[in-house]
Amino acid sequence: MSKTILVTGSAKGIGAEVIKEFAKLGYNCVINYLTSLNEATLLKEEVEKMNAKCLAIKADVSSEVEVDEMFNQIESVFGGVDILVNNAAIDLSNIFEKKSAEEFKKTLDVNVVGAFITSKRAYPYMKEKKWGRIINISSTNGMNTYYPMCIDYDASKAALNSLTHNLSIQFAPYVNVNAIAPGFIGTSSELEDYDKEFLELELSKILLRRVGEAKDVANLVKFLASDEASYINNTIIRIDGGQYGSE
Repeated sequence: MSKTILVTGSAKGIGAEVIKEFAKLGYNCVINYLTSLNEATLLKEEVEKMNAKCLAIKADVSSEVEVDEMFNQIESVFGGVDILVNNAAIDLSNIFEKKSAEEFKKTLDVNVVGAFITSKRAYPYMKEKKWGRIINISSTNGMNTYYPMCIDYDASKAALNSLTHNLSIQFAPYVNVNAIAPGFIGTSSELEDYDKEFLELELSKILLRRVGEAKDVANLVKFLASDEASYINNTIIRIDGGQYGSE
């Protein structure tokens, strides 16, 4: 019986690339989205052309009610979720002086509370099966790359790292919980608003002198979900091309 993977925030970017990689392997794929209906629909069609079963479900991961409804739908079709990738995130970048408490709370609700809600909901099925993988998509912004204009995003990723450690202890021994901390990944949303000077500065901090690709992260997710990574647990893995020297 095929395993099922749920990737939150997966209509585009890193999440979509993860979905496509697992579809190639024959997994049942669940695309979660909130506003990107067109992208989610097109991705579902692409996945089904790979002969993989697929659901595309609209749900706000920061809402317990909507997450529960999403899992009920998944369980009615596939039985449960074997691999959960907490990828959904928002980044409400703004200059520090204009950053509001409302923005801060919303960022934490989606990026951290959302991962808590989905992980808690996925766990009973994993526990019953005595096998599961939870992979949180964090960021180097939660480790040593900080920008005051996205102070709430940085704080949320640091909190997600902490959540990863706590969940790995709570869900032991059957569920491996790890986080991936990407650096500069060249998705369209990552690049479209940056000027040439900023991009050159950021590239100078990366030993490989290039931005990463969504597929680089997807390949690491694929490895962590595999049996080859069965002894990797409670770990934050950087994937940043050797990034250093941020202010």
